[in-house]
Amino acid sequence: MATVALFSHISKPQNYIRSLFTSVSAPLYRKPFKTPFQVRSVATPAETVAGFDEMVSGSQRKYYMLGGKGGVGKTSCAASLAVKFANHGHPTIVVSTDPAHSLSDSFAQDLTGGMLVPVEGVDSSLFALEISPEKAREEFRSHKSGGSGMKDMMDSMGLGMLADQLGELKLGELLDTPPPGLDEALAISKVMQFVESQEYSRFTRIVFDTAPTGHTLRLLSLPDFLDASLGKIMKLKKKLTSATSAIKSMLGKEETQDDASDKLEQLRERMAKVRDLFRNSDTTEFIIVTIPTVMAVSESSRLHASLRKESVYVQRLIVNQVIPPSASDCKFCAMKRKDQMRAFDTIRNNSELGSLRLIQAPLVDVEIRGVPALKFMGDMVWR
Repeated sequence: MATVALFSHISKPQNYIRSLFTSVSAPLYRKPFKTPFQVRSVATPAETVAGFDEMVSGSQRKYYMLGGKGGVGKTSCAASLAVKFANHGHPTIVVSTDPAHSLSDSFAQDLTGGMLVPVEGVDSSLFALEISPEKAREEFRSHKSGGSGMKDMMDSMGLGMLADQLGELKLGELLDTPPPGLDEALAISKVMQFVESQEYSRFTRIVFDTAPTGHTLRLLSLPDFLDASLGKIMKLKKKLTSATSAIKSMLGKEETQDDASDKLEQLRERMAKVRDLFRNSDTTEFIIVTIPTVMAVSESSRLHASLRKESVYVQRLIVNQVIPPSASDCKFCAMKRKDQMRAFDTIRNNSELGSLRLIQAPLVDVEIRGVPALKFMGDMVWR
């Protein structure tokens, strides 16, 4: 580990603790600092190479998804990668699909509203987007249609039971009580709508700051769930509806459009696109972010196993918040680093994580917030 001291090396325990709570980043929703970003002490693992040259030079791989346990620094890693892509000439979008957004905090700029916002303080083209899963889901909610008297008419023909069955298939309500993972999937499909449009075709890198592990796992299983469950429901709906279509035609009744069925079919198609996006190793890479604790490493191992099962391409593992070796008599620092080294041993011996390219992101003595701080972090991590 090569230690780089830009101002002063940490020599006393109290200085180290105080430095953990020192922030020189930009205030929220103000323009980033114009003065150079300053860090007192940081440890840079000399052996860490993320392979950024490969990431920036390729013309085919466009999507990078960063995910992992909550609180490990996914947003900072995703934002710093987006800044570095932009600074290397790639028109870039960074997107948060996490219902608990922190991308605005990371850039120290208001990115809410569900629309692309240009990031301030970056020389090249960089846009950010915080998608509200609730708003994305609203697009698929169906409107309730009024009754047409068909129930009374079918009762008189002895088809009352069939009418009851049709009434019980309230497909629109499925959109009001969505299955787990739907919100995140809709957010990603919304981004794909942006990217597929001619207006945004110029963007060559899309970085996703995804929701924590549990959300990601539910997202991966969602398309299969929709195929298995909603597919059967919709087939039954069509069969029952066809039985009444002839009756309506004979009586001159106007055929009403089944809005809920159409929207659910559209939803299935979008979810299939999201699944294909995750599984396309030529265009997409999933990067796992963790911290050096045994608990976090264990969760990352399970995440990678699930991603591998779903044929999602994973090559890199970022271990964030690595504590540098201390030359002082800080017992707290020494014990924390000892625990972290134990976690690294777990990673190297883990059947799921041991084969991944290991990237160590050091713990710095300032809060990473604002474009200057993100550029600084990107230069350390994405090498």
